[in-house]
Amino acid sequence: MLVHPDGPVLAQAAAARLVTKLVDVLAERDEAHLVLTGGTIGIGMLAALGGLPLREAVDWSRVHLWWGDERFLPTGDPDRNDTQAVDALLRLLPLEPGRVHTMPATDGPDGEDAEAAAARYAGELARFAPAGADAPAFDVLLLGMGPDGHIASLFPEHPGTRETGPSAIAVHNSPKPPPNRISLTFRVIQQAREVWVIASGAEKAKPAALALSGTVDQTVIPATGAHGTEATLWLLDRAGAAELG
Repeated sequence: MLVHPDGPVLAQAAAARLVTKLVDVLAERDEAHLVLTGGTIGIGMLAALGGLPLREAVDWSRVHLWWGDERFLPTGDPDRNDTQAVDALLRLLPLEPGRVHTMPATDGPDGEDAEAAAARYAGELARFAPAGADAPAFDVLLLGMGPDGHIASLFPEHPGTRETGPSAIAVHNSPKPPPNRISLTFRVIQQAREVWVIASGAEKAKPAALALSGTVDQTVIPATGAHGTEATLWLLDRAGAAELG
């Protein structure tokens, strides 16, 4: 766990850490697989990365970009995570279009059928998975956390927190608008090599403390289920870490 003075410093530090990690991964492997997150601090981190000259040290043409969840809205809707990511950072990077894996939108081939859209994303994950798996072993999977402890679009006591089958699911009746979303499942999140939870603000202090205590189930505080196979990193500001011992 790393604690930074405030949200802006947290965003800058996380951005620098991510660049360094991607450089290291690409020194070892031909490609890197990175899962992006939305939210204020997640998009703030991407904006901070856009301002770092060091970003040019990454061969972005070898980076696959994925999303942990998405609001099931039309392409280009300002509330979509991918729209915000493009505005904050992606438009600045020399990305390979075939390696930018956005989640389907309501004006896509499946229309407003969220289940079919989630199945389509599961198929995309499988296309780039190693033998015997149905999703890539993500090098870094970024997650924000809501004040209720939710990660991706896995909300407390919501059916999605109990899903163990597919790699991507449709989420309906989300307690936070919009009601329809697509999300990775815990099973796939927990197959990532590294999972980073980035959270700032006093409203995140209680769920962060509960998640890190290990005393609550991931169906109650979904952030409890945020862990990777090689490393799990919590990046907080002082307000978000206020209830930690």
